[in-house]
Amino acid sequence: MLDISTLRELLFKYKEELEYYKSQLEKLTAPPLVEATLIDVLPDGRAIVRSSSGPVLIVNVLEVVDKSKLRPGVSVALNQRGSAIVEVLPRVEDPSVRVFEVIERPNVTYSDIGGLEQQIAEIREVVELPLKNPFIFKAMGIEPPKGVLLYGPPGCGKTLLAKAVAHESNATFIRIVASELAQKFIGEGARLVKEVFALARRKAPAIVLIDEIDAIAAKRLDVGTSGEREIHRTLTQLLAEIDGFDPLDNVKIIATTNRIDILDPAILRPGRFDKIIEIPLPDIKGRYEIFKIHTRKMPLAIDVDLVELAKMTEGATGADIRAICTEAALHAIRSNRLVIERKDFLYAIEKVLKKRFRPYAGIAQSMSQSREAIEYHL
Repeated sequence: MLDISTLRELLFKYKEELEYYKSQLEKLTAPPLVEATLIDVLPDGRAIVRSSSGPVLIVNVLEVVDKSKLRPGVSVALNQRGSAIVEVLPRVEDPSVRVFEVIERPNVTYSDIGGLEQQIAEIREVVELPLKNPFIFKAMGIEPPKGVLLYGPPGCGKTLLAKAVAHESNATFIRIVASELAQKFIGEGARLVKEVFALARRKAPAIVLIDEIDAIAAKRLDVGTSGEREIHRTLTQLLAEIDGFDPLDNVKIIATTNRIDILDPAILRPGRFDKIIEIPLPDIKGRYEIFKIHTRKMPLAIDVDLVELAKMTEGATGADIRAICTEAALHAIRSNRLVIERKDFLYAIEKVLKKRFRPYAGIAQSMSQSREAIEYHL
């Protein structure tokens, strides 16, 4: 038979389980709370809130709520009837904004970029130097640059250069593709821009990369569809964040585009992007350096001359050269060889560049027009 002490222990255990299941049942049967944003607290102790469903309400505040936490802009929970604030909610970052933060840095260094020594020096001067040595600018009595705009044909290393900056700097890196800011509902794009820069300020020093910025920063027109007007609202918010009342401090901006000729003049002026850097098609020296980078781990035959390959690939981008090296290796594998010969590269050059020279003529003309546009606006 069980003694009295054992029975008491069992009774205590069952009481604990009963209380636990009661609390779970209460949570399941409790009415849901309504999320709202506090606008202001009235002198009589009531509060003005904006409900998540839209209307502005005047509600009571329960005694259990800590009044010191009631500040304009905080999120609060209302009871189901929406008549009283029952809880101050903790700050929660928008998940759609939090995913922009790059946690794992790209494994790209400046040594992986060929033919862009001058551009690398300029971007380090604009982005890295103010974050690492801000006192230099204070000593000189000038404001550090806010950001840099990289433009040039596709495949010339704009995004690769941004990846190297992310790898080399110790700052928080936030990457956005501009098309992600083009939202369906009115005001959503502007809100995302505001949230992104708020996140960057909280996690400063930080670098914000806006890839393909022309998706939201094209020239504004007097007439347009409702979708275009929403894009313009997003652009206006971006302009305000870059050069508005709230200082960026230790937040730097890098933007990339293939179509600088269609960008709005407001975003090109000094004070927004203080540096506008062209990333051109690589010259023969640049192509040679890119070939060296992509072939440094490849088993090359003695008849492979990288200088000759650089001369043969005039008009090719860095992406083209990488594709040529990959195609040459695949051609050697198909030939059951573990050494890449000159004929493999000749085959790869013919295959990769055969249909690409003609489009580059149009790109070169577009780049010339872009330079004229920059000189006009600046």
